[in-house]
Amino acid sequence: MRDLRTSLLAVVLWAVALLCIHVPALAVPLAGAAGTGGAAAALAGRLARRRVNGLVVLMLLCSSAVGLVVAGAQPARATLAESDGRAVEAVVDVSSSASVGADGRLWFDARTVALGPPGQLRQISAPVRVGVARTDGVEMGARLRVTGQAKAAEPSEQAGLVVFGADAEVVRPASGIFAIAATTRADFVARATRLPEPGAGLLPGLAVGDTRAVSEELNDAMLASGLSHLTAVSGANCMIIVAAVFWLVSLAGGGRTLRVVLSLLALGAFVVLVTPEPSVVRAAVMAALAMLSILLGRPSAGLAMLSLAVCGLLIADPWFAASPGFALSAAATGALLVLSRPLLRGLGRWMPAPLALALSVPLAAQVVCGPIIALFSEQQSLVSVPANLIAEPAAPLATVIGLLACLTAAVPPVADLLAAAAWLPAAWIDMTARISAALPGATVAVVAGPLAALVVGLLSAAVVIVLVRPASRRLRTASAAVIVVALAIAGGRMLLIGPLAPLTTPSEWSIAGCDIGQGDAVLIRSAGRTALIDTGPDPGALQECLAQTGTTRIDLLVLTHFDLDHVGGTPAVVGMVGTVLHGPVTEADERRMLARLASAGAALRDASAGMSGTLGDAQWRVLWPDADPVVFPSGNDASVVLEISGGGVPRTLLLGDLGAGSQRLVLSSGRIRGAFDVVKVAHHGSRDQEPALYAALRAPAALISVGEGNDYGHPRAETLALLDAAGSQALRTDQRGLVLLGQRDGELLVWSTRAPPDG
Repeated sequence: MRDLRTSLLAVVLWAVALLCIHVPALAVPLAGAAGTGGAAAALAGRLARRRVNGLVVLMLLCSSAVGLVVAGAQPARATLAESDGRAVEAVVDVSSSASVGADGRLWFDARTVALGPPGQLRQISAPVRVGVARTDGVEMGARLRVTGQAKAAEPSEQAGLVVFGADAEVVRPASGIFAIAATTRADFVARATRLPEPGAGLLPGLAVGDTRAVSEELNDAMLASGLSHLTAVSGANCMIIVAAVFWLVSLAGGGRTLRVVLSLLALGAFVVLVTPEPSVVRAAVMAALAMLSILLGRPSAGLAMLSLAVCGLLIADPWFAASPGFALSAAATGALLVLSRPLLRGLGRWMPAPLALALSVPLAAQVVCGPIIALFSEQQSLVSVPANLIAEPAAPLATVIGLLACLTAAVPPVADLLAAAAWLPAAWIDMTARISAALPGATVAVVAGPLAALVVGLLSAAVVIVLVRPASRRLRTASAAVIVVALAIAGGRMLLIGPLAPLTTPSEWSIAGCDIGQGDAVLIRSAGRTALIDTGPDPGALQECLAQTGTTRIDLLVLTHFDLDHVGGTPAVVGMVGTVLHGPVTEADERRMLARLASAGAALRDASAGMSGTLGDAQWRVLWPDADPVVFPSGNDASVVLEISGGGVPRTLLLGDLGAGSQRLVLSSGRIRGAFDVVKVAHHGSRDQEPALYAALRAPAALISVGEGNDYGHPRAETLALLDAAGSQALRTDQRGLVLLGQRDGELLVWSTRAPPDG
């Protein structure tokens, strides 16, 4: 009962923190009211010599503390917000590890020392998020001078300002213990990456949370298989360290006090090594409390200790309340305390005790964290549970042995031996991620929110009930039925978009508009050869389209330009591509993407007007951009425009993301001659269109690749109207799903996986 009371305190405080950070104007009134109420209740009870409800008083006082912390941060956050949309110069102290974002920048958390317009700095201390070009020396404790564009963050975000750095300079490198830790990590990364793939790039992530050597392809596979948590320094890593040291000291005959002290010292050293950023510290605190309560034979006290830890962390930083990582960390720790033992007993009926022990902890965390992930993630992994059950037993080995290899760097032969030993479990996890992510239907796109969380929670509860086997037979039967139905649906889906996929689509198609959300991915095939124009925003969605159409080889990949919604799915086709025809390249991450395709066997060609070639029996021709573009050197208006026809392919024009200005230039160039059968509408149907171009094309079919419910309002009503005026029928992927077009006896045919709105 006492555990539940402290848990109630944590839940109430979490809700108060969420309210305060989302509506900061309420922080001061709430702090005043709660503080006054708590003090009055305590004082009244003392004067009347009556026992008051201590939990209520504690709730009020803690709520007041949260309100005061949020209110105290507002002046600095308001000052940061004044720089919204402006060029700024900032001197910052790095407060987290750096990771590479989707835009190719190194992103890290920092605290400002000074901020202002370039050359007009003023002192201010506040949390910010900073992205800079990849550079050495971005380590925790380093001081950087960054110049770039600023964007104010939402009130609920921990950082008050996001700085997109154009220039960055390390003015003071990390020193002291942070410098030693950074050097140690760098040596280990270098040692690990000398080992063969698969597994080499993943090993530093498993051992010390350094993911800079993890390739984009592996990162996507880890996400799709639900294994990405293994490379984040989480409570699981901390628990492994505590348990390993506790066991080793016990094996050496150390007493309980010595075991606890050395376990905590080892955990502290681990936190410093991997970077003592807030997310790592909170994971370490929760993991230490939970693991020690179990190891000391007091699991009943663990939930109360966890709840108090959550309260303390929320008071110290109320913005943790809006962090998915914080919620997952608390949930996983609670699962360890409440579910791991019952699941251990349940799994013990089916397998040897050591294996059941190795699986019970990750399974407990998985079933509790799944519903929380469903609240935020628009992609759910259908292979997550089996992938985790296969990979998790190897994680402790990779973590502990890899950490020992890191710490023995001063003795290279020993470090090399340990790194090689840690490589084996890392390679196992690497291959598990790649194989499970490559399964048909490994992921499914969902609408993130309460409904998705409810469905995942129902499945998680059913798994727990089947394994724990409570007394109620009806409950066991119902849970088993839920699991059977879920497996049947998932298995059927895997078959329908896997081996049976070609049977569900007409064989006469020559153009396929993939349903990949807000982005472009169009397949064209002729005489056994296939082209893919852009890859959409997500590898998983593209893989599903390739499976649906039975596509296993891309002879020609056209990357019209390098916006994420056109190239984000490229990792799904690495190793499948013969030739890459691409638009102008300006950024380092674009070059890296092309280099990755080339290293996997693709030939690279820089597209320009006048280039031509064949695809099976079809002929293609590039109409835009010019060889040396001056007006539009890169971006949407420099998109590759491709014409293709013949060999069973209706005459088709693909416009990339051209705007009205560049469309007029293409039209006036004289390169467009005659009518077309199909036009891929520019920029997902945005309003920035040239009506004269579509009138000149006179295409009966206008393919619009667009995401359902997108934030841009695409396709715009004005664009739909101009298409109607040009005699073009809009074929929208957000309404029809996968859209297939073909020709039969000169007649244009259209199929789709969903019926259009008008039936």
